[in-house]
Amino acid sequence: MADPKHLARLKQGVSVWNAWRRRNPKLTPDLSRALLIDLDLRGINLAGAHLVRTNLRQTILSRANLTRANLQRADLRAASLRRAKLDHADLTGAVLRHTSLAEVSVEDAKLTDCEIYGIAAWNLKGTPRDQSNLIIRATSADPAVTVDDLEVAQFVYLLLHNGKIRSVIDTVGRKTVLILGRFTVERKAVLDAVRCTLRARGYLPMLFDFAAPDNRDLTETIVTLAHMSRFIIADLTDPKSVPQELTAIIPDLPSVPVMPIVLAAQKEYAMFEHWKRYPWVLPILRYKNGPDLLERLQKSGIDKAERKAYRQTGVAPGVRGRMVASAASR
Repeated sequence: MADPKHLARLKQGVSVWNAWRRRNPKLTPDLSRALLIDLDLRGINLAGAHLVRTNLRQTILSRANLTRANLQRADLRAASLRRAKLDHADLTGAVLRHTSLAEVSVEDAKLTDCEIYGIAAWNLKGTPRDQSNLIIRATSADPAVTVDDLEVAQFVYLLLHNGKIRSVIDTVGRKTVLILGRFTVERKAVLDAVRCTLRARGYLPMLFDFAAPDNRDLTETIVTLAHMSRFIIADLTDPKSVPQELTAIIPDLPSVPVMPIVLAAQKEYAMFEHWKRYPWVLPILRYKNGPDLLERLQKSGIDKAERKAYRQTGVAPGVRGRMVASAASR
């Protein structure tokens, strides 16, 4: 149970409490099982405090210092811990339903067996020691879904409970086209021509030159986009990174057809011969210039890719506007 003297000190306000902590650095506050509901405790120093089964529902703990605090089975429903310090804290079995943990420091914190339905855990700082068996369920009567990462848990929750998110993911898988090529001045004109053709067919083209994320190289990023695509258009003219990208995509992604295109005055790179034997790689579409490419894509190229995608997946293309993501290397 909570120490009555410590509770009395807390009731005097955060500034008084923090001054008391500074005068008594070796003292361990005991607020176990206390009812601290709907309080404003922002900036409070609860480092090392015993908060086992403490009820902190809807309490504001923004920028609070909870380093090494024992929060086992604490009730933090709808509490705000924005930018708080939870380094080395123990939250085993804590209730974190609708709790805000935005920008919280969680280095070496223990977060196992927590109830996390509706949690906001954006931009966490540090690496928890244990965040296993995190439980997502709206009510105790619902089946529990467990995950082992707070930030992943948010994504899983959106997938399970947000119909719009599921719809977007389904739309992306049926309507996205990945375009591989180069963004030199001359080749960019060709990619723009492809974009125009797709737009004319009702697609929503997105043509962008991007840097790879910090935690993965460019090929990994391209492969991720490929997995989200209906089919791929790969310009083999003056290739730079395209051969490597296709090597990472074609063998392991039979559900995504590849439509190779190449300027008629050139020949595809020598090693492309190997990929022709894969059933999901379409015959090379050779074009003379931008207008010629537009015409060939409009007449048959896109339809062939769509039919191949349907045969490979059994999933019909989207009826409404299509989205096109394009990636290119310089």
